[in-house]
Amino acid sequence: MKKFLSFLLLAALCLSITGCSVFAQDSQVDDSVPNPVVTMEMEDGGVVTMELYPQIAPNTVANFVTLIQAGFYDGLIFHRVIPGFMIQGGDPDGLGTGGPGYAIKGEFKNNGVSGNDLSHARGVVSMARANDMDSAGSQFFIMHGDAAYLDGNYAAFGKVTGGMDVIDKIASIPTDAGDRPTVDQIIKKMTVDTQGYEYTVVKIED
Repeated sequence: MKKFLSFLLLAALCLSITGCSVFAQDSQVDDSVPNPVVTMEMEDGGVVTMELYPQIAPNTVANFVTLIQAGFYDGLIFHRVIPGFMIQGGDPDGLGTGGPGYAIKGEFKNNGVSGNDLSHARGVVSMARANDMDSAGSQFFIMHGDAAYLDGNYAAFGKVTGGMDVIDKIASIPTDAGDRPTVDQIIKKMTVDTQGYEYTVVKIED
């Protein structure tokens, strides 16, 4: 109850001061809220745009948005690439084991969270995690093919709306035995248009 009341107080304060909206894990996001749009610029000039869906994964979206706003992804690589499956990035160490220093709750069916029915089809953006269902942090993956068997086990939260040719290009780069591209695929910069809304992430601290 205290957590809920604190959230309501924060939301009310935000609205009274700035007219913004706060999205977090316990919030109910109205379908009329415009979705945030992410622009990912690659070092080689490729550009990918992604639409995020706070209606189905509010805290996952809030986490991705706040990391982008902090410049977290700028300069990172796609460290794991499997053609026909997905490309994965967001590890500050570039090894597949790093993160932002905290985790978030996995917003998917088999973790007791309802409402996320976004299937892992080509172009869908989802959160990577370890075996612990609440271990996602900053690593994300973009589907290069379809993999419906991931549905209900990973938090899908967005979709590529432009630049799938860039994803195809990344997926075509030769990889080593650990699925890492032999030529680094570097994210030059990520930006996000939040459509005037403010996002606050609920963290599980390490």
